[in-house]
Amino acid sequence: MINESKLGRMAKAQEKLSARVVEKPLDLSAIKTVAAVDVAYKEDTARAGFVLCSFPECAVVKAKFMEMEVSAPYVPTFFFLRETRPVLLAVRGESFDVLLVEGHGKAHPRGYGLASHIGLLVGRPTIGVAKRPLRGSPRNSFKRVGKAYVSVGHLINLESALRIVESLLDEGYPMPLKLADRLSKRGRI
Repeated sequence: MINESKLGRMAKAQEKLSARVVEKPLDLSAIKTVAAVDVAYKEDTARAGFVLCSFPECAVVKAKFMEMEVSAPYVPTFFFLRETRPVLLAVRGESFDVLLVEGHGKAHPRGYGLASHIGLLVGRPTIGVAKRPLRGSPRNSFKRVGKAYVSVGHLINLESALRIVESLLDEGYPMPLKLADRLSKRGRI
């Protein structure tokens, strides 16, 4: 279990790290691949699904599934503590132009969610995509696209993130993330 003192330190770290998130437009014509990562849980096992798709066609280029022991409990607004390790292991060694992360980026009460954390760690453009907004997130930090709430992760601005996600929508949600979600839950696409 994570104690209140540690959570307080983590909250301060999130606020400090939020200042390191870079927002900038991306040249969409230069994007050739979009990856997506999602983590599901079965008892004490984290199951990560990574999918790499061509852009904008969204043809699957690669899919990877891995399982590992859960290393942190779920704590609301501290999702990054639980999901960083499985996400990093899933994306390790992979090459992609943009990464869609099932979780928030700047659309977070402290301006620093999982997508921002992963973006800073991997040094690649990341987009936070979630199924619902977090209470306390600044209203201008996300936009709804179809059934998805989109926010800046790192190295991208909101307008570019929205355009990428819009071009990948399938029944209201980005196809690469739908596939990563399916992979994380079933072990196959």
